[in-house]
Amino acid sequence: MFRGQGGAFFAVGGNRGDRVKLLGWDGDGFNLFSQRLERGEFTWPRTEGGVAHLTSAKISMLLEGIDWRRPQWSAKPERPS
Repeated sequence: MFRGQGGAFFAVGGNRGDRVKLLGWDGDGFNLFSQRLERGEFTWPRTEGGVAHLTSAKISMLLEGIDWRRPQWSAKPERPS
């Protein structure tokens, strides 16, 4: 869970590690966002009791596919051909 400008968001990762879904309330309704990496995996922090609290910086790096423990790309982006 992390807090954005409009309230709390919940992030859920897929079993394969290449997908993440975010559910958040913006005051008018719920929003569901989904992100999938073509290569590499999302790096999640360790959890206590199945819950991890993420800062906005960590969630930004998570969604970009950057390992927040050592900021670099988990799979380097390729230029379109």
